[in-house]
Amino acid sequence: MKTFGQMNRDELILLKSRLEKEYEDIQKQGLVLNMARGKPDWNQVSLSMKMLDTLNSSQDYSDCKEYFNYGILDGIDEAKTLFSEILNVSTDNIIVYGNSSLNIMFDQISRAFTHGYMGNKPWGQLEKVKFLCPVPGYDRHFAITEYFHIEMIPIPFDNDGPNMDVVQQYVESDESVKGIWCVPQYSNPTGITYSDKTVERFANLNPAAKDFRIFWDNAYILHHLYNDKQDCVGDILSACEKAGHPDIVFEFCSTSKVSFPGAGVAAMATSINNKNDILKHMNIQGIGFDKLNQLRHVQYYKDINGLKLHMQKHAELLRPKFELVLDILKKELGGLDIAKWTQPLGGYFIAFDGLDGCAKQIVKKCKEAGAILTAAGAPFPYGNDPRDSHIRIAPSYPEIEELRQAAYLFTLCVKLVSIDKYLEK
Repeated sequence: MKTFGQMNRDELILLKSRLEKEYEDIQKQGLVLNMARGKPDWNQVSLSMKMLDTLNSSQDYSDCKEYFNYGILDGIDEAKTLFSEILNVSTDNIIVYGNSSLNIMFDQISRAFTHGYMGNKPWGQLEKVKFLCPVPGYDRHFAITEYFHIEMIPIPFDNDGPNMDVVQQYVESDESVKGIWCVPQYSNPTGITYSDKTVERFANLNPAAKDFRIFWDNAYILHHLYNDKQDCVGDILSACEKAGHPDIVFEFCSTSKVSFPGAGVAAMATSINNKNDILKHMNIQGIGFDKLNQLRHVQYYKDINGLKLHMQKHAELLRPKFELVLDILKKELGGLDIAKWTQPLGGYFIAFDGLDGCAKQIVKKCKEAGAILTAAGAPFPYGNDPRDSHIRIAPSYPEIEELRQAAYLFTLCVKLVSIDKYLEK
């Protein structure tokens, strides 16, 4: 098989003519397909339906009647224990919140602007605030920092995680650099898990800013696709404490893609100093989160072993979808030298890179034939992919046959746009 680069102009034009006919036939089908967001499908959500039966009026709640009232600001003990098992930290370091870890992150940024961290000057009183953003990364992280008018600095990735030489240079030389976004296990969207060396280098940073914080969003810590092939990121809290920098990290986690998106439970792990500082603000903000939902989750999953068994059921539903998309990419695009993609062991995304200058056109062409993808550029600050090559693929939500159609249509659009790019030359 010839690569596109090995074909002459006549061969490319002939191939384009054949592929355009196929594309027009698909357009006539009026497809409505969506691979835009990493949402669990209904079958995944249904795995937790029996959780709704765990609390009912026939049970005796005399031993936990305080859960039905105000108070217990940092979460019920049972929930703190469960999250401590997930994150491998002490319960003393845990705060259990409501349903959304993204809300926690937003609140942490907002508090930094209004009151500052642990007595430091509020960010809102500073002339400039900067954040490091490993790319490609999570668009909703970048949306938070953009919302607060924080200057975002793209940081390149390698197979170990963010380029730590670049991170260290910024963090240790620029006092206006106040934080970094991280998805350390099965990163969104690359699927990369940070190496132990990267975790150690994070822990040993010596920030110029006393209020620098690592926003460690461990969203996919439980989300393995295979039982026998799994990544496991190192414990950042213990690494930071060992390095003498216990206060520089906020670690986030939730059950949003474990139980019910929008009705799960979220938590943060951090140092005792940070926790006490946060609780002072939370005491003004509210009088406790939904403790019954926390109890519902604990009673249903019981412990980390129950959670792991539950996540194996998720993997059985997700794995065929990922493998289907990867098989189609390999079959249709392999050997053409026009694209590369990741093969993650967990998480919710496949990171795809086409030829430079093609991503926006590929996404547009897919949409015109009925398949919605994440906007090209979304995994970059300000939506600006300087190479216009990256596309995030989310296989989880469509039914398997819809996913098959969408993946094939995607590869067809990649070929057509890539041929045009070669013909321009």
